[in-house]
Amino acid sequence: KTLAKQGQDIELIFKEIQRLAAVSKISFQKTAVLRFNPFKEVGGNQSFSIALLDGQNNGFVLTGLYERENCRIYAKQIEQGASKHQLSHEEEEAIAKAIN
Repeated sequence: KTLAKQGQDIELIFKEIQRLAAVSKISFQKTAVLRFNPFKEVGGNQSFSIALLDGQNNGFVLTGLYERENCRIYAKQIEQGASKHQLSHEEEEAIAKAIN
């Protein structure tokens, strides 16, 4: 009985490991934050790019551009480490940091 119970427990543990492995592939695993100053007349590195990627380098990059009068935020989808949208140098750098 004990061996049969242990066999069932091992089977349940194995199934749970497989489930967690599948979930981890689509969960954010790679992140990077890059702060920068795109406008020389505005002091400080108030602007940012944040890359959030899963195990296959899919996810998004979020960029906030700070100006004295307003703040703009852009989100761009990333698929296999690249985007269909034009990326700024800072966005490319954040993605590269996240991947590496």
